[in-house]
Amino acid sequence: MTIQAPKSPLSEETLLPRDIEPLIDCEADDEQVQQSAPVLKRPWLLLLGLVLVALNLRPALSSMSPLLGAVSESLGLSGSTAGLLTTLPVLCLGLFAPLAPILARRFGSERVVLGILLTLAAGLVVRSSLGTAGLFLGSIIAGASIGIIGVLLPGIVKRDFPRQAGTMTGVYTMALCLGAAIAAGSTVPLSHSFDNSWAIGLGFWIVPALIAAMVWLPQAKQSHGAHHVAYRVRGLLRDPLAWQVTLYMGLQSSLAYIVFGWLPSVLIGRGLTPTQAGLLLSGSIMVQLISALSSPWLATRGKDQRLGILIVMALTLGGLFGCLYGPLDGLWGWAIVLGLGQGGTFSLGLSLIVLRSRDSHVAANLSSMAQGIGYTLASLGPFAVGVVHDMTGDWDAIGWIFGVIGVAAIVAGLGAGRARYVQVSSEKV
Repeated sequence: MTIQAPKSPLSEETLLPRDIEPLIDCEADDEQVQQSAPVLKRPWLLLLGLVLVALNLRPALSSMSPLLGAVSESLGLSGSTAGLLTTLPVLCLGLFAPLAPILARRFGSERVVLGILLTLAAGLVVRSSLGTAGLFLGSIIAGASIGIIGVLLPGIVKRDFPRQAGTMTGVYTMALCLGAAIAAGSTVPLSHSFDNSWAIGLGFWIVPALIAAMVWLPQAKQSHGAHHVAYRVRGLLRDPLAWQVTLYMGLQSSLAYIVFGWLPSVLIGRGLTPTQAGLLLSGSIMVQLISALSSPWLATRGKDQRLGILIVMALTLGGLFGCLYGPLDGLWGWAIVLGLGQGGTFSLGLSLIVLRSRDSHVAANLSSMAQGIGYTLASLGPFAVGVVHDMTGDWDAIGWIFGVIGVAAIVAGLGAGRARYVQVSSEKV
């Protein structure tokens, strides 16, 4: 009699690139969503709408940093207050992410996306037109809007393009990076074109938000509507591996939002003009496209993702320290290294959510945990940079922040990168 060894739960088939679907459906606990096969009348219009919406998920964050010095000088903000300004939107990403499934089940994902796009546009108007109070209130509204859409949009992609999830992951990632890069590089020139008005430079980004809303309108008219919850996942908050995935997601995001919020200010402090600093940030973000698309595929070639996490975190820390301490004539090289690292850390963080989950229901709940808690944790990084700069008066000391967050992310990533599943399962209710 031949005894066949049991197949490993993380076999080679499980780790094939086609299974890397970090586009988690916030409605994945809905049995009707899981079993329905959507018929798309105009898939090209949906694709265009998805791209335009994704393009709007980063400009509210990356447009502020090149103008942060001008805004602070104009309104008399201290370093700590400016740090709070860069922290609030990131904090809202985490705090408001849990609202997305609730709103989607009540009104339908497509309708919520449309409504929140208009809310995002309103937040951008408030941020740029109502002085100091409006600056903070608008940042909160914009961050909350991005946090909700950031959960809803991937779910729509996974539901409506189930056989092209890998390709659509790349499209989604490219749109995110492109939106961030365009805003980082063009906000200062835009403000210069209107008598150095930082308000116009920040307020301009209402235009792409409204365009996206108009293109998205047909999807809202044919929304799938609400569904009955059919599955429940328990015990995720007690699972160590789930926490390692969440901590890695949050810590690498903290470094990313420090770059979004503070890198131009650091570079201006080192002697670059605001335009040069914005273009350097824009170039670094554009480079992220390379590693964001390639890192998940390369990481699945081995037995687990630990080596990949080490490589991308080393590139990220090297790029950060190079931009902070390296010679000025080598800044573009360090910006490229930083972009390659951060594109990989982000895409691997998304991939780990799927690779550590046994089914789509667990993945949906792990995604909510990683985004909700992770982004809340990430907001502490930009705030700490502002406080340290306010206390010391220069940028040299923030290298310690990079180091502490980076090492912690590596430790969490080495745990999350092991070829294991979170020890929870979904149950029908």
